Amino acid sequence: MLGILSGREKLQKLIREFVVNQIKKIVIIGPESTGKSTLCQQLAQHYETLWCPEFAREYLLKNETDYNYNDLLTIAKEQLNLEESYELKVNHSKFKIQNSKLFIDTDMYVMKVWCEYVFGKCHQYILDEIVNRKYDLYLLCDMDLPWVADELREYPNEQPRKELFNIYKDILTNQSTPWAIISGNNEQRLHYAIAAVNELI
Repeated sequence: MLGILSGREKLQKLIREFVVNQIKKIVIIGPESTGKSTLCQQLAQHYETLWCPEFAREYLLKNETDYNYNDLLTIAKEQLNLEESYELKVNHSKFKIQNSKLFIDTDMYVMKVWCEYVFGKCHQYILDEIVNRKYDLYLLCDMDLPWVADELREYPNEQPRKELFNIYKDILTNQSTPWAIISGNNEQRLHYAIAAVNELI
């Protein structure tokens, strides 16, 4: 009986993994104050699906902005836990498998850039997860929106944000997942992002 149950559990696990793999995962990345969260929300609404928020915001609001290198490892792990929880939510939602999309506000590339830009090094866990995780499309938000201050933002000056944008652009250029730069005002960004999703997925 135990062997039969074990076999059933393995089959159920394979089915869950198959369903998760049918989800098209679109990651929105870019420097701070480039409209990533807004675009995620708009795209999720347009496609009648869900979006996964950035865990770092919740963490820093709770623990303040005086973070250290190890905090970024915690944030990275919790970001992936959050992403997986939203994958399950999409799986258990009303959406058909072939139409399932999940929009994700940040990924391990962002954590890598954050680690290296601030501390000059990156946790091996983050580098390993970059290799392990597969996505279907990246949308890189351009810097042409005005910078808006809030309690968590670190770079009011254009130069570091420009540097970060170029780092993200170089990363995306040198990897295999399709990607697009999203520019313009909020309305234009949504239009271009929808076109990119429809074309590349």
